[in-house]
Amino acid sequence: MTFQQVSEPYDAYDVLVVGGSGVDTVVSVGALPVPLADSYAVPPLYEGAGHTGTGVALGCAALGLTTGFVDFIGDDHPGTLVRERMAGSGVDFRPLISPHGTRRAVNLVAPDGRRMSFYDAREPAELRMPPEHYLPPLRRARHVHLSIMNFARFLYDDIEELGLPVSTDLQDWDGLTDHHREFALRSDLVFLSTAGAGERIASVMREILHEGRAEAVIATAGAGGAYLLSADDRTPRPVPAAVPPGPVVDSNGAGDAFTSGFLYGRLAGRSLEECARLGAVAGAYACTSRGTHTALVGREELHAALRGKPTAPVTAAPGGDGHRIPGPPDAQVSPTGA
Repeated sequence: MTFQQVSEPYDAYDVLVVGGSGVDTVVSVGALPVPLADSYAVPPLYEGAGHTGTGVALGCAALGLTTGFVDFIGDDHPGTLVRERMAGSGVDFRPLISPHGTRRAVNLVAPDGRRMSFYDAREPAELRMPPEHYLPPLRRARHVHLSIMNFARFLYDDIEELGLPVSTDLQDWDGLTDHHREFALRSDLVFLSTAGAGERIASVMREILHEGRAEAVIATAGAGGAYLLSADDRTPRPVPAAVPPGPVVDSNGAGDAFTSGFLYGRLAGRSLEECARLGAVAGAYACTSRGTHTALVGREELHAALRGKPTAPVTAAPGGDGHRIPGPPDAQVSPTGA
């Protein structure tokens, strides 16, 4: 395998994002699930850079954080789309060229903003990022955010040796799949959605907190808000959803925006609850335009929304994760909402 090296990175990063770039093809459909049929007429397709690492990196940069991003992309058209999206964004993107190509996803989006994603990871399990590529930016970082690409797990030892705080997003982890477990137990801030674990979400959150090194576990629940669990909590705290500044159009990337808002607050020394509120505002903002990572909240809008404390009623409406907020997560935990 051959790689394309790039020049030296910035002198320092507030956040270094590892992995998770790719391209989304967004298909607008009349409803989810889509009824079985041979073909459908749909509005024009949207194609552009997306995926979780891209969203966190772009979101952090839009909030004024010095942001680095290392990953693999292909020498292909999707890779060009990723590069073009990063150009001028403020993100210092340091890609390596892999012959396996750029990750892809096809996302079906309903009129109410809910989505279903079909993900093409492409990479073989044995893919590794050379230390000479990631160690220089890693040594310049205040905080590291690892996407759950398999190669990213092999950075944990270096991250721990450097004493850096690290976060991850487990996406819709059900609490059972082995691939996610190391990320869950070796990160200081752990994000996930309620979609995978459903009614067991509180049990999964407690397992992460008690068996790993996390100071906080945050489970996003779309328009239902989020759950926050830290060592000071007996049960997950509900975090109300923020009111979007416009109609909800597309929930692609809302969870990544939540993460960037949360990290912005944490790096500014805010409390976990304040960080979660900032995340909720950023996530709501992301739902107001079609496509992935096309509406990025800025620092001024974030603080203005936080001062106004715009919250939505806790409901079972669909949102950033494309799922309803579950009822009581288990017999021991019965949050009033999230």
